[in-house]
Amino acid sequence: AEISGIAASESATAGDLCFVEGGVKQAEAVSPEAAACFVTVDAKPGLPGSVIPVVVAQPRYAHKIASEALFLLKDWRADGAPPSIHETASIATTAFIAKGAAIGAEASIGPGAVIGPGVQIGARTQISANVSIRCALIGNDVAIHAGASVGEAGFGVTLGPEGAEDVPQWGRVIIQDFVTIGANTCIDRGAFSDTIIGERTKIDNLVQIAHNVVIGRNVMMASFTGISGTSEIGDSVLMGGRVGIADHVKIGAGAQLAAAAGIFRDIPAGEKWGGTPAKPLRQYMREIAWIQKQVAPKKKPT
Repeated sequence: AEISGIAASESATAGDLCFVEGGVKQAEAVSPEAAACFVTVDAKPGLPGSVIPVVVAQPRYAHKIASEALFLLKDWRADGAPPSIHETASIATTAFIAKGAAIGAEASIGPGAVIGPGVQIGARTQISANVSIRCALIGNDVAIHAGASVGEAGFGVTLGPEGAEDVPQWGRVIIQDFVTIGANTCIDRGAFSDTIIGERTKIDNLVQIAHNVVIGRNVMMASFTGISGTSEIGDSVLMGGRVGIADHVKIGAGAQLAAAAGIFRDIPAGEKWGGTPAKPLRQYMREIAWIQKQVAPKKKPT
């Protein structure tokens, strides 16, 4: 088979090479359109008949090596066409705009900001001081506050022959119109698919959004929130400070997460949850009230 790309196992299409970590059950979920897939010998029987199995001891590590042979991340000073900067954009003299970047009308790029190759920034978007952006498409009327990092590699690690190995991240960050991103917030690019921030979402300072996360429209999240990889956040979700969401979790539209909630499983739309591990808020508050009653000082008989 001719391999022309890499992909996650469930979304691979013609020409893509993917991998499976796990057994037969996980292999059964591989897209039948994939050209080939790295698997262990135990998982091989589960692959769709149309997918060529490539049996290895460490599938994710093998996939990392193959992806690095196929692709190369553009360097900040990569060769290419000069940046396209609209004549009405305002660029600080200390900002660095890489070749191939595109800056829209009336956009503002602050001092010390670094815009990587191929980044596109829409009209009237405000990029504050010392922001770093790469592998990203930024919409119109977006505000990114000082020190934010958009599009750096996510936390992907696998076991290799010599120990822990970083896994390259080949996706992008897509930020839709009217989004606000707080100071020193980090939004990682996707591993294969994209990290997406929906229209009019408002993100506080010091928030971490990992690779492949998809966030809907009008989501509000307070500072110190952390969202792990490949989670999905529905429209109009509200998150208090220090909310932590585990990987591959789905939060339904309109849900409300209390401050410091630890989310380890899916939450239905419109529900209010709190606590760690999180549970429906009324149940959590009843449990807290019961505990307080048990530990309260006993009244002395009169």
